[in-house]
Amino acid sequence: MSTPTPATPTPDTVKPSNFLRQIIESDLEKGTYATRRWGGSPGDAAHHAAGQPDPAKIRTRFPPEPNGYLHVGHAKSICLNFGLARDYGGVCHLRFDDTNPEKEDTEYVDSIIDAVKWLGFDWSQPGNDKPYQASDYFDFMYRAAEYLIESGYAYVDEQTPDQMRANRGDFGKPGVDSPFRSRTPAENLERFRQMAQGTLADGAMVLRAKIDMASPNINMRDPAIYRIKHAEHHNTGNKWCIYPMYTFAHPIEDALEQITHSICTLEFEDQRPFYDWLMDRLCEGGLLASPPPHQYEFARLNLTYVITSKRKLAALVNENKVNGWDDPRMPTIVGLRRRGYTPAAIQAFAERIGVTKSDSWIDYGTLEGCLREDLELKAHRGFAVLNPVKLVLTNWDDVMGAGHLEPCTQPALPHPPEGVESPTRHFTIGKEVWIEREDFEEVPPKGYKRLFPGNKVRLKGGYVIECTGCTKDADGKITEVLATVVPDTKSGTPGSDSVKVKAAITWVGVADGVNAEVRMYDRLFLDAQPDAGGKDYLESLNPNSLKVITAIVEPSLANAVAGQNFQFERHGYFVADRIDHVQGSKPVFNLAVGLRDSWGK
Repeated sequence: MSTPTPATPTPDTVKPSNFLRQIIESDLEKGTYATRRWGGSPGDAAHHAAGQPDPAKIRTRFPPEPNGYLHVGHAKSICLNFGLARDYGGVCHLRFDDTNPEKEDTEYVDSIIDAVKWLGFDWSQPGNDKPYQASDYFDFMYRAAEYLIESGYAYVDEQTPDQMRANRGDFGKPGVDSPFRSRTPAENLERFRQMAQGTLADGAMVLRAKIDMASPNINMRDPAIYRIKHAEHHNTGNKWCIYPMYTFAHPIEDALEQITHSICTLEFEDQRPFYDWLMDRLCEGGLLASPPPHQYEFARLNLTYVITSKRKLAALVNENKVNGWDDPRMPTIVGLRRRGYTPAAIQAFAERIGVTKSDSWIDYGTLEGCLREDLELKAHRGFAVLNPVKLVLTNWDDVMGAGHLEPCTQPALPHPPEGVESPTRHFTIGKEVWIEREDFEEVPPKGYKRLFPGNKVRLKGGYVIECTGCTKDADGKITEVLATVVPDTKSGTPGSDSVKVKAAITWVGVADGVNAEVRMYDRLFLDAQPDAGGKDYLESLNPNSLKVITAIVEPSLANAVAGQNFQFERHGYFVADRIDHVQGSKPVFNLAVGLRDSWGK
């Protein structure tokens, strides 16, 4: 963020408190990080010491690994980290944790940048508007590894992976020291440099931190911090054949960037002791600036009817269960965007579910409710007939004149926000219009108020009509509904309400209606927790999660721009598809969310 906001939220921006806000406010009050300096870019202790007092009161970060597309759980983390920085006069860094060259790709880098920007956040700072990359710190990480070796805090282990696994012990049994643990720093340094020269095979050696093989926290039993991996990196190419482990790289990345509050999900809680151990060692050696970052953990997002495992999401794509990462049924940010979700709705969702230290399940309806609330006052209205049958006004030519088309209007926003003037929609009514097939019953059930022989309804924005019957084909299927138009009842004209009716129905004129492809999306899974408890998530795939129909829409909808949200009156909220919709010639709409929660109890 280029312009930090005040350290203390103003009354207009006060957010519901949570444990992270309380920690930050306490740190600001105590001046925990008030003495920090910022060298203008990430760097070691000397680099920052030569800089100016840090203009950012806090620094957070969003550090995705570029090995897949971001999902709704990442969206929560984005909103949390960028939101805290915004609210407390800080900066949030976008950083790519690209320490695993075999799984990462620039395609994912580009998609992550696009997702963060689309959600409405910015990581730019004076003099720098590019995201950071962990791979840019590989030189320092190598230097830090050599420092640990020289200080007796790391050693090269030549055991096989199976031997290391067996000697690590378990929760009831302490680990066993590696036979290579007692080597001298000089011997370890020589072997580590051999690892980096590229002559050894993958897995031949690893560099391990020397901590405590009897620690009750298994993560502290001499964890591996560097491994040999002959793989080309998307950023550094073939410069390196050794790569740092994530648990070693991540704290260093935070420290080089002068992060104050390193916020991650609960699965990293057991790694925090190593995070602190590494920070203490490197600060003692003067490599990193003090005070070091501190790690805090919060509960990850568990959303019903959704899976967020990258591996399982990739399987859905690769096995053609969905139509790509941006399929509107996917919980990816690109999928949510194509479905019709808005940045404001996702930010509101992240705020509403809050931040806790304990895992819980969030009902998918909460996310849908946030979208409805955002679109209610924003989405232009429009008529769309999803299951059309033709309505013929048999007296139209006599009353209105043969071939006459009567212009009609309706507000695009029935309840515009204060200070906003609603645009006007224009369409025509003639002898023939399309109506929903469900709006006619030859023999109406009790309480039915729409079209049936002898009953009057209003064509919304048009005229009152009286149903006279229908025509059928040889199989008994209704092919046309017949009615007469009641003169002088056009909406908005004097005396239009002289004829009282109990229902108004939506319609589209045959003369100016446009065929549109409409994709009726539903939840991808029938099970609220499709992969919990070892279940096979594929078994709960919803076979009706997508139905494609040809609808007929009013002219204003046909002229929609790709990505524009609408409310199809009575049906729900829809969006002109970002990819396939062509303005004016090929309308394609996706159902974003219904007008109410049809999955509720």
